[in-house]
Amino acid sequence: MAIRDAVSAEGNRIVYRVDGPADATPLVLLHGWSGNLRCWGAAADDLAARYRVIAVDLRGHGYSDDPGTGYDDPKAWAADIAAVLAAEGISSGAVLLGWSYGGIVATDYLATYGTDAVAGVIYCGAPAHIGRGVPGAETGPAMEKAIPGVFEESAGRAMRGFAAFGNANVGTGTDKGVDAQRLFGGSLSTPPSVRKALFYRTVDNTETLRSLDIPVLVLHGSEDPVVPLSAGTYIAETAPEATLSVFEGAQHGLFIEDRPRFVSEVSDFIDGLTK
Repeated sequence: MAIRDAVSAEGNRIVYRVDGPADATPLVLLHGWSGNLRCWGAAADDLAARYRVIAVDLRGHGYSDDPGTGYDDPKAWAADIAAVLAAEGISSGAVLLGWSYGGIVATDYLATYGTDAVAGVIYCGAPAHIGRGVPGAETGPAMEKAIPGVFEESAGRAMRGFAAFGNANVGTGTDKGVDAQRLFGGSLSTPPSVRKALFYRTVDNTETLRSLDIPVLVLHGSEDPVVPLSAGTYIAETAPEATLSVFEGAQHGLFIEDRPRFVSEVSDFIDGLTK
């Protein structure tokens, strides 16, 4: 395992972690809003047994720089991912996996740079775009309840805002409290200004989805209260080569709630790209 960084077009530093065989298929993990590269937990370790897993700290999150700007610019997000791919010498065959807001970032990249370096894309509990009135960009009740508390600089008010997510990121019925606290801590460590800035944009990536010439896998929980299933369905119905896999009864963090199924379906998708 190695921690590395790349310098994006704007000069900001994007930190990422690399694990797994150097000659294996590159799998780029893009976390969600107010997360970091550690959010994937043991699922990333499982995948690194077979693939070259590159887990990124998005701008303003984790150890990556907060440039204070660019959060409303799809091309800035795209340039961050392009910088990581270039730093790792990846010009083809990569698989992008975006969880939650990471799905928007993955689509920003595809809209800006196309699919030359990408063999496939996976959306996990993710929308492809953002903004009021944009089809397939609806927010779920947990997200609506959390705002605006999660934007607060007051620690107490911010904590109450994040509490609105409840078990959304880990699921119910099993004890995953350690994972829940890890994700909660990562969210609180993201600067409030960054948490808020990510919502200051509107982008409709429908035409990008329609023009995709690579396979797409959509993984979504049927009871996701953060990003509703309608967002995943929209991607699956719009991208030409898309497959939708619904985790019945599951919520938002599928890689924690049903890690074996998540790893299996991601692996089957990647392996299918090379056949």
